[in-house]
Amino acid sequence: MIILYHQNNAVTQVWNDILQEDVPVRLASIADTLFEVAHAFPESLLFWCHESQRNYFNKDSDSIAAIFHHKKIMAFYNPAKENYFPDTIGYVDESLFANPNKNEKFATWFASAAIGGIASEVLLRLEKEIVHDKDFNYFLHSLAKLWMPHGLLCYSEPRLLLHSNTDYKTPKATTKTVFKFVRQHYKFRWLFLLRLNYVLYQKSGHSKAFYQSLFYSKRKTDGKALDTLVVQSSRKIINKATVDVVIPTIGREQYLHTFLSDLAVQTQLPQKVIIVEQNPAEGSQSNLDFLKNTSWPFAISHTFTHQAGACNARNIALAQIESEWVFFADDDIRIGEDFLETAFSQITKYGNEANTLSCLQLNEKTVFDTVFQWKTFGSGCSIVKAEMLKGLQFDLSFEFGFGEDADFGMQLRNKGYDVLYFPFPQILHLKAPIGGFRTKPELAWKHEKLQPKPSPTVMLYRLLHQSKTQLQGYKTVSFFKFYKHQPIRNPFRYYKNFKAKWAVSLFWANKIKNS
Repeated sequence: MIILYHQNNAVTQVWNDILQEDVPVRLASIADTLFEVAHAFPESLLFWCHESQRNYFNKDSDSIAAIFHHKKIMAFYNPAKENYFPDTIGYVDESLFANPNKNEKFATWFASAAIGGIASEVLLRLEKEIVHDKDFNYFLHSLAKLWMPHGLLCYSEPRLLLHSNTDYKTPKATTKTVFKFVRQHYKFRWLFLLRLNYVLYQKSGHSKAFYQSLFYSKRKTDGKALDTLVVQSSRKIINKATVDVVIPTIGREQYLHTFLSDLAVQTQLPQKVIIVEQNPAEGSQSNLDFLKNTSWPFAISHTFTHQAGACNARNIALAQIESEWVFFADDDIRIGEDFLETAFSQITKYGNEANTLSCLQLNEKTVFDTVFQWKTFGSGCSIVKAEMLKGLQFDLSFEFGFGEDADFGMQLRNKGYDVLYFPFPQILHLKAPIGGFRTKPELAWKHEKLQPKPSPTVMLYRLLHQSKTQLQGYKTVSFFKFYKHQPIRNPFRYYKNFKAKWAVSLFWANKIKNS
């Protein structure tokens, strides 16, 4: 591997760690030097390391191989408490990628100049696709932000350092830099929302930074440069390739039977199908006679409960898992006969433990055609290694609301497991007209004179997993979004009503959180 050491935004040494010798380079910016070294060592892993981290760099070959187990990985770590971008970036980016957990491997575009690495081949493919900024931190953040949606897997990775230290002081992006970054990497309207949020929550519009940012151009890419890069993980995460299928169901007998028939003809059969049938009606009994009356080529574990709710049903199923992998499935989906075989082939290539698969309705067009880091989790269309699920449950606070699958995905991520999106193989979602979320439960806030907006469970997710500025940014966006969907046209009356509904939502979300 080749290591580029730097300090004060300038290269101090380029070191060939295999041959234990210096690599001569021209005097140039850090970014330009990276590309120069990539040309000289096109098959190598390239690392950058701040001088303060030289003695902490974890060069252990097994650790490096575990982190960079295929070529489409860019990993970095910031040992300092503060990031390059201030929290105000949350005003325009409410994604989990802008609020990384530094204690575990975590998907993020919050890159760091302290320590990091990338394959030379990736850099060479992107050389003409990205700007070689002189500010190295800005360059790294721009690279990650632009290419995460196109298949470059970017991680904050604490294993790059032998142990945590406070020797590195993160350079701070100015407010001018924040406006510049938003202009170059987000839709144009976010500039105005950023300024508005500064006014609302920090009592300053930063007029000069705002107007200067208008003269920058948006950075664009067609996203094709990495498409032909062959991915083959060196990790062996599939041993037995056994899989249990988890299916919560309520009142969808025919749909469930059809899906079981799809599972029965798989080229790679599941070992067990765990079905949790719900019917809250007093005295009701199971309607799934075909589970016993039909011969199935896999074991079936059937639980009947009067307690409705997909979260509870999936938790019941989690306690019954025996296989190496788990396929979380809805009861109203269809899959091709090679679905599981193809899915495991993809998992082998990417070496990832948690994977959500494309789930489309009939005639719905495919939006994403590449594997990339997913922002949520599909509780009805995901395959996860069972070992990763130990200690996890679907939070019953989200029962009959929204956000339980996103919350479960965050539980996985906070244990150090990324969630990838696979565009293939695809799942057909039939969207059956009845089911668990289509029953009408008695919600705790049903009798509130003023109904909460947004839903308290949506608010709960944001309280649990977002920063303060992300919540504030969401509030501003919601103010404009909700306006067209309600009858109050007077903006002053609407603002008063919006604040009141937000307060009710916040009250119930905190009540759920603390209960």
